[in-house]
Amino acid sequence: MGIDLPLIWAVIIAFGVMMYVVMDGFDLGIGILFPFVRDEGERDVMMNTVAPVWDGNETWLVLGGAGLFGAFPLAYSVVLHALYLPLILMLLGLIFRGVAFEFRFKAKAQRKHLWDKAFIGGSLAATFFQGVALGAYIEGFAVEGRRFVGGSLDWLTPFPVFCGLALIAAYALLGCTWLIMKTDGRLQRQMHDLARPLVFVLLAATGIVSLWTPLAHPAIAERWFSLPNLFWFMPVPLLVLLCTWALLRAVADNRNYSPFLLTLALIFLGYSGLGISLWPNVIPPSISIWEAAAPPQSQGFMLVGALLIIPFILMYTAWSYYVFRGKVTQHDGYH
Repeated sequence: MGIDLPLIWAVIIAFGVMMYVVMDGFDLGIGILFPFVRDEGERDVMMNTVAPVWDGNETWLVLGGAGLFGAFPLAYSVVLHALYLPLILMLLGLIFRGVAFEFRFKAKAQRKHLWDKAFIGGSLAATFFQGVALGAYIEGFAVEGRRFVGGSLDWLTPFPVFCGLALIAAYALLGCTWLIMKTDGRLQRQMHDLARPLVFVLLAATGIVSLWTPLAHPAIAERWFSLPNLFWFMPVPLLVLLCTWALLRAVADNRNYSPFLLTLALIFLGYSGLGISLWPNVIPPSISIWEAAAPPQSQGFMLVGALLIIPFILMYTAWSYYVFRGKVTQHDGYH
């Protein structure tokens, strides 16, 4: 029995995308939360919590995109053709946000509000269009042979738009619980107050998406409710409710670390539900990872490089978070 290279690469890409969602999610969430915090010093603290790591977080996005290009070139060509507009708008949002991140600290006081707005707008745009791309991916693409035959605005339908709004709520909660973990004083208390309504908004959005998806997509409904798939999927909604209850308790008890960890668990459960819904198709609704795979020689060559690079990425990421562990304060920075 040979090595299943398409399966290995599917796991690597899924891992890379999940790492990006987790790490850049709270980063983008801080920009989404900026309008709720008016004090300039507290805004500085919010940005300082991610200043040492924000650009490294996006390494995982590059890994996922490069892996898709090399391992599943058919999926890369179809997905980018179908979603080029939301992906370009997402990248523009990330660019605005990155530029604002660097220039905000150097701007004069009277110009600082412009960079604040660019940071907020870039974070919202990047998050929204990531959600739109995800919703359009779930809906599937019109493919004939090995070519995308849909329109350039096929993604602009109610379900992807709602997914974009739902992802804004998810990243906002992720950023909120990150700030609970990394700050103290008035800012931390404000985030505790904000976390509870965000939990309910995210729970409502998750419920709507969970109902909308099988109602609008009969193939996914059949996958969810047929045996033995039902036994794999059944624990997911139960675990979501359990994590939500634990998260609300942790916020009510003013805990520091557990709200963030429980929010990560909710994000992971949503990601696992997506995997259960679409597996093994890399181009929904019907093209599998094996049908879209590059030649084994190409995948094997890339795998050697990936197995060398990914441990280094994990090591420097873990080291950077370890070095900049602890709380961030307005006057003392990290301590």
